[in-house]
Amino acid sequence: MTNTTHSNTASTDAQRIGGPRIRHSRIAAAIEECSLLLEAGNSANLLLLCGPTGAGKTTLGNFLVETATKHHAENLAADPGCIPAIRVEAPASGEREFSWRLFFKRILDALDVELDAPRTAYGIDPATGRVARPRGTNPNSLAGLRTAVERSLKQRGTRFIVVDEAAHIARQCHPTLLELQFDTLKSLSNECGVQWILLGSYDLFELISLSGQLARRSHTIHFSRYREDVTEDIRAFQGCLKHFGQTLPALKQVDLLRYAEVFHRNTLGCIGILRDVLVRLDLLVGRCGWSEDTLCRALLTEAQVTQILREIVEGEERIAPGLTRTLSAPQPATPRRVA
Repeated sequence: MTNTTHSNTASTDAQRIGGPRIRHSRIAAAIEECSLLLEAGNSANLLLLCGPTGAGKTTLGNFLVETATKHHAENLAADPGCIPAIRVEAPASGEREFSWRLFFKRILDALDVELDAPRTAYGIDPATGRVARPRGTNPNSLAGLRTAVERSLKQRGTRFIVVDEAAHIARQCHPTLLELQFDTLKSLSNECGVQWILLGSYDLFELISLSGQLARRSHTIHFSRYREDVTEDIRAFQGCLKHFGQTLPALKQVDLLRYAEVFHRNTLGCIGILRDVLVRLDLLVGRCGWSEDTLCRALLTEAQVTQILREIVEGEERIAPGLTRTLSAPQPATPRRVA
């Protein structure tokens, strides 16, 4: 009885924090590529990190920030106010247009800037004896918030900002204004010397077709799933499965590798989905005990798998040209003949 209670408590904690994290090979490779491109500075203002839902992009974003913090340990020791990197989520505010005001407030919050503190010097009007505020930008206006973001990024020495769910920026605006949205990010990058790492679905890849300027200053990284038809991917996926099984208390005595093909097929090789499935399974086993029926209850339904697979296949086809490089120059379009 005591063991069951302990398993339930530990499992509840795992679910509360979103489940255990693992720095698997896909994350390690993405961190290495991002680190290389972060050295490129202004030649790579926007890093578009695209991948399927549940691939583990949020976990990757957290690891990127943690890696940057460790890398700049000496700077942090000399200047405790330094924040080399932050991660924020692009808000889905429910409004028709993307809320830059809320987005800027989230950045300031991540930089630990006190939003309620007055950022304007107040004085006493000698004629009236009343408190008077000097004329200038309203700190709560959109322009005031952007000014605060620029100042705070420079003061904190921030090198890059990871934006999770970055597709919200593109979806919450009229198509004709889409280029303007990302020109704002590019402008902040130039002004503050920061780079943006945008995490999102394959829709993000469409951004490079907005303009030649964005295409030149952007770089696409594919954060892909572990495929069932690649031997190395199968082994890596099984390693993740084994690690999670050793971390979740109710699953430690379960031979999860016996069902490796089932997990791989059901989660489509996406480690974030695998983690969610295993957290559910851990809860169910802790309460009901292990059985294959319990396993089935934890898995995604066929309808869920079909929908996710469709999005993955379509996304992989769209992004493929953006990852292909060749030594031959593209052929210019043939001009029309005038009759």
